[in-house]
Amino acid sequence: MYKNIIFDLGNVVLNYNPEEYLIKKINDKNKVEIALNNIFKSNEWKMLDRGIITEEEAKRVIKNRVIDNSEIIDLAFENWYDMLRPIEETIELINKLKKNGYKIYYLSNFHSKAFEEVTNKNKVFEEFYGGIVSFKEKLLKPEKEIYMKLLEEYNLNPEECIFIDDMLINIEGAKAVNIKGIQFISTKDLIYKLRECGVEI
Repeated sequence: MYKNIIFDLGNVVLNYNPEEYLIKKINDKNKVEIALNNIFKSNEWKMLDRGIITEEEAKRVIKNRVIDNSEIIDLAFENWYDMLRPIEETIELINKLKKNGYKIYYLSNFHSKAFEEVTNKNKVFEEFYGGIVSFKEKLLKPEKEIYMKLLEEYNLNPEECIFIDDMLINIEGAKAVNIKGIQFISTKDLIYKLRECGVEI
């Protein structure tokens, strides 16, 4: 019997679409590609998630790498957290699950500054019993240790947990520690799959 539902944040609880965000800010297709590849798909981005560099340090390294386009790096980093808006259907689902007695957790790869911004702005974080974010632990999904950290921190039995993430590789990481995983496609699909697992909604 499942008692604990664990949510990834980006593209499950909060919208995260860097390309769409950049297109709105930068009116040049080539420059959008430069910003996308050198920021959001970069090694520095992973280092930010792991909590081993600051946003300012990452920005400096990236600007040096694309010196001819350094101004778009500044522009792209400016208020990028604004794209992290709640997915209302998921918020409604979280509220229903909580009312039905399930404990709700988060497990997410996230930067320090961005996490501070979203937790201050979004009341949904009041609905979580707890959670683990990558930058605090210096660990990233799908590394086994980050899932184990969540289980240990809250004394959870993995066989009583369901983990929801939009990325299959992270679902595989959960399965490696005996946590049932569901890949997020849409809230409607998620509700169907949770009910299949015997979860009351």
